[in-house]
Amino acid sequence: MAQTGITFTPDPDVESISSDVAEYNGVLVTTQIPVRADGELELGDIATQCECTLQALKDALERAGSSMDRVLHLTIYLTDMADRAVFNQVYQRFFAKPWPVRAAVGVAALAFEGMKVEVTAMAAKG
Repeated sequence: MAQTGITFTPDPDVESISSDVAEYNGVLVTTQIPVRADGELELGDIATQCECTLQALKDALERAGSSMDRVLHLTIYLTDMADRAVFNQVYQRFFAKPWPVRAAVGVAALAFEGMKVEVTAMAAKG
């Protein structure tokens, strides 16, 4: 997909049909799921899934020349809003004040059975 002024960074997973990060005018957009460092999907408890998801976000942003402290907005998708408290505990290990603008959204299901969390982030480059 050739679009003037927009750069897409492919997901490291060759089977993925989604870019890892898209960049436009210094703003990066990425969506991450609970993937372990070995590339396997993590479908364990909510705390482990949150940890893997935010670590995947951190890794993707750093590969694109950004970082967690450059995140402007985060959308959190949870299959059970009761898991929001656990997500917030993990979130505070990855982010600090000033906190990014964020929204938590309850959804019926995510892309893979057993997946409980997914995040989409917008971050500044550099």
